[in-house]
Amino acid sequence: MISIDLALKYTPLPISVQRKEIEDAQTLYDQIVNAMKSGTSQLIELTCEKQTEKKVAVMSDQISAVILSQKDGGAAAGRVPGFFSMVQAEQ
Repeated sequence: MISIDLALKYTPLPISVQRKEIEDAQTLYDQIVNAMKSGTSQLIELTCEKQTEKKVAVMSDQISAVILSQKDGGAAAGRVPGFFSMVQAEQ
């Protein structure tokens, strides 16, 4: 599964939806980025392929970041969520 996470202004928790195919996830990511770049506020409606009953609508001017990541056993593979992890060097 590919996860698309939205960080919203003034909201501590991200909104996440999933896509099964990387192409679908990349298309959704591009649509969200384009809406963020436009000068006008747009309503973005999202659905989730993993939880099909999950729906959310967000105003594009409230999105501060969009993150595209693969979510297949990330913690089990030693990867942590986020952009990077700090690892203490062995001495």
